[in-house]
Amino acid sequence: MSESKESAASLPAFRRYLASVLFGTLAIQVQAVAVAWQVYELTKDPLALGAIGLAEVIPFVCSVLFAGHVADTRDRRLVAAISLTAMLLLGGLLLLPGLVKDFPFPLLLLYAVVTFGGVARSFLTTARQALIGEVVPHSLLGDGVRWRNAVFEGSCVVGPALAGLLWAAGGPTLTYSVMTGFFALSLAGCLAIDVPKSLRTREPEPVLRSLRAGIDFMLGRRLLLGAFTLDLFAVLFGGAVALLPVFAAEILHVGPVGLGLLRAAPSLGAVLMSVIMLALPPVRRAGPLLYASFAVFGLATIAFGLSTSFMLSCLFLLIIGGADAVNVIIRQTILQTGTPPALMGRVSAVTAVFIGCSNELGAFESGAAARLLGTVGAVVFGGVATFGVMAGVAWRFPEIWRLDRIAPDQR
Repeated sequence: MSESKESAASLPAFRRYLASVLFGTLAIQVQAVAVAWQVYELTKDPLALGAIGLAEVIPFVCSVLFAGHVADTRDRRLVAAISLTAMLLLGGLLLLPGLVKDFPFPLLLLYAVVTFGGVARSFLTTARQALIGEVVPHSLLGDGVRWRNAVFEGSCVVGPALAGLLWAAGGPTLTYSVMTGFFALSLAGCLAIDVPKSLRTREPEPVLRSLRAGIDFMLGRRLLLGAFTLDLFAVLFGGAVALLPVFAAEILHVGPVGLGLLRAAPSLGAVLMSVIMLALPPVRRAGPLLYASFAVFGLATIAFGLSTSFMLSCLFLLIIGGADAVNVIIRQTILQTGTPPALMGRVSAVTAVFIGCSNELGAFESGAAARLLGTVGAVVFGGVATFGVMAGVAWRFPEIWRLDRIAPDQR
């Protein structure tokens, strides 16, 4: 079989990598749904839901650039394993309120776990992102990105739905117990990855110079910078996930099981789209396709905000996820094919700042907007704002529209 027809999934080391991604993402998704539902049960306040994102994004952004430096100067598999160990221990703390009678300050514990988990996740994100290039040949990176995205999104389908079922069946004790088990399996998969020794040696350099190298590389690649800027502001304003507990409890009246299904719907759409893109030849007219995906994202967000039907809401969230998968695959392919392996950890850290701000800071923006505009108004405003973001990026980065095939070292 020729190399062009090979699949990254045929590599044993990459399969173990995917197993670690699978169980780690399941654990993170179960925790996210359970914590959000528990916070809303305790507070009944959409701003408290937004504060979950703020509690995670501040430590994440403050530590992720240094985490990128560590990923490029240390054994990436070991960094990922230590991060997963920390997340396992932090997740275990969430069992305490269910095991200790009259546990004090349960809300404080939830926010503390999210906060310190943000630090651990920054190291996991950069190390695991950079690790792909160590287990997959450069010629198969595009295929590896699509496989990783499919497994990641598949976990995001199962995780939230499972969280809702676990919460309904056994409350926080059962839910967090299963979550810690998933973290343990992810850690085992990570430790089992066989990384070629020839790619582990990276010469250390002063931290500030190292961090500057990643930032300078990102600023010098306009396609990369523009694509991630588009995602940053579109998701910052257009993300509706943080408010799903409010929709589940007060608008759609479907409880924790319904919340799990709502959280799973975008990822189901992403999985379906990822499978479709795995079966298709390499993307052509990538720039226009990127903009089309954001247009669909904005329209579906508006429709979801206005929906009062559970089935229609799930459908619109599924479309949102499918559109997001297209732009994720395009952005990650630009990143993986255009970044030298020695810089991958630091550049991944810079892109993680964009992604972290768009998701977690976007959650806080959604909670604050819901306070001012109401839950429905906040989501509709976010969908409309997506089109303003597209116009701004198209003006500032016109080369994105002209992007056809994604080739190595495009600027």
